[in-house]
Amino acid sequence: MDPAGNLRQDIEHALRRPNLTNWQRTFLTDIHAQLERSRGQVRLSDKQWRKIFEILGRATCTSTVPSPPALRHPTTDQKRSRFRQQFRPRRRRLDRGLQRLAIGFLFVGVVAVGLQVAEYGRRGQFPQTPVTNAASDMPRFTVTDGDTVHVTGDDAGTRLVGFNTPEKFSPQCESERQLGERASLRLKELVSNGVARLTKVACACAPGTEGSEKCNHDRSCGTLRVDGEDVGNILIREGLAVPFVCTGTRCPPTPRPWCRG
Repeated sequence: MDPAGNLRQDIEHALRRPNLTNWQRTFLTDIHAQLERSRGQVRLSDKQWRKIFEILGRATCTSTVPSPPALRHPTTDQKRSRFRQQFRPRRRRLDRGLQRLAIGFLFVGVVAVGLQVAEYGRRGQFPQTPVTNAASDMPRFTVTDGDTVHVTGDDAGTRLVGFNTPEKFSPQCESERQLGERASLRLKELVSNGVARLTKVACACAPGTEGSEKCNHDRSCGTLRVDGEDVGNILIREGLAVPFVCTGTRCPPTPRPWCRG
């Protein structure tokens, strides 16, 4: 049995239903991307599990589309227990492996720093300004779609600000889905072939809502530059994005001109 595969299928069925709210669709899309990236090894929080089954249960009750077999018979608590039981042994093995790996890296790092300090001490001088590689001192992340990335260790994704790309997970037409795939591939190409720097910025949300579902669907916000240029400008220039600029604590309606004509 592949619990991650079943969950992905349930989410894909739910994303086809028109009765989801915007934040529900965004939340399920982000979980689906995490499952794909981790090949089923993603660690979800209790809050995420509750939201997943709350949305899937509501979608099953109200949608006019028949629900998949995995959602039809078990109760929400039974499904939650089933997934957790099947993921738990893998999590324990992964945790033990990560602990050993972390200890190994820590030991190597301590030895390397010690050797470097000894060398500088022998020369009688220490560097005045640390020299770092711009790509190595930034948070590691993966590309979710053309305007969303996921920072390693974060529960939710990071929405890149200043532009909007076509949706590939919940498109309004086939041409939007195709453009969304192209935008996502292009962003991955830019990050792979240049020096990328991701910077977290404040979201255009009401005071006190940062980091909640009321602010950008529980996502953080950021800017991403490759070789010094904002990736949004590159995608807009290539016809794979449109400008989407928020001011203060307000954002205009999200532009989605991909299905016109």
